[in-house]
Amino acid sequence: MRIAFVGTRGIPARYSGFETFVENLGARLVERGHEVTVYCRRHHAQERLPGYRGMRLIYVPGIASKHLDTISHTFMSCVHALFGGNDVVMMCISGNSPISILPRLAGAKVVLNVDGSDWRRKKWGRIARTYIRCSEWLSTRLPHATVTDSDVMRRYYRERFGVETVCISYGADVPRPPTLETLHGLGLDPGRYLLLVGRLVPENCAHHLVDAYERLQTSLRCVVVGDAPYCAKYISDLHRRGPHVTFPGYVFGEGYRELMHNAYVVVLCSEVGGTHPVLVEAMAAGNCVVVNDTPANLEVIGDAGIPYSGARGSEGLAEVLQSILEDPAKVESYRARAKARAQARDSWSMITDQYEQLFRRVTGGAAPDRNVALATSEIRD
Repeated sequence: MRIAFVGTRGIPARYSGFETFVENLGARLVERGHEVTVYCRRHHAQERLPGYRGMRLIYVPGIASKHLDTISHTFMSCVHALFGGNDVVMMCISGNSPISILPRLAGAKVVLNVDGSDWRRKKWGRIARTYIRCSEWLSTRLPHATVTDSDVMRRYYRERFGVETVCISYGADVPRPPTLETLHGLGLDPGRYLLLVGRLVPENCAHHLVDAYERLQTSLRCVVVGDAPYCAKYISDLHRRGPHVTFPGYVFGEGYRELMHNAYVVVLCSEVGGTHPVLVEAMAAGNCVVVNDTPANLEVIGDAGIPYSGARGSEGLAEVLQSILEDPAKVESYRARAKARAQARDSWSMITDQYEQLFRRVTGGAAPDRNVALATSEIRD
């Protein structure tokens, strides 16, 4: 099949979970003999590679602003893709759903991964929220298949729109790097720091950890990895509130894997969204994970992670962290449970099987025996 990915900033992955998703899924589809094209945002690209891990990269422009960046780039990508002879166009984010009509004009099948309920994010004003809520409805009508990443989001779409979606989680593959170069550069020792990784936007609630850390009785360091465009005020406030916290900005590749494999605990404070890739990857790396007790986060961890009360914020998180700082044996137990759960349900090979099966179903092709079955009600004409 000829498959195009649109709607993200592009690869190599240097921003968020969707870019990581595209890179890992696309590379594995190439290994299985498919032709994969990834559309990248020209103004975000640090370097313009013609290809990466067997995928062809195409750079198109967009309007670099908070409200128009994603939608303008997706529109330009889909216009270009009209002439690409694609069998499948894989789109990301429900806000892009109105544009999914364009690839259909060229006869391509459209699959849309909606992520979480994006309208709940605090960065959006009233008009943007209204648009995104309308886009959620269109995401159940215009694409040939709609993908959710958790049972929580699948139920949301069923109850709100009366539509069945295809539920496929995120994969995880975080091999242990051979060096500790990044740790040494940050002055960190293995097993001697708390870690949060994510976009530093209000709904990801990094302030829960920053404020909690200032309450803790510990010699461990606290590291908050990430950044975000258009959120300078919030990030500045995090630095003010956490004078003892290390903020290295974005860290990718080997450095990210170093930090993941050597943390004492990985904390996820996000209060919106479905399955967070960083949580799945933290578990796959064998970390004890502490999460905001949202339904989606609880679904991912099962009995292999430790929740805290998101409603109580930093106070609830500080109590949980202090208890496990005093109980290293409990941390080791949760490390093993987290890794086993991730290996059983979130391997990239398994996730690729499910997407390949879905793409074959929407195109009417025969599926290899290794793939899982998908209900016909989840595929639309």
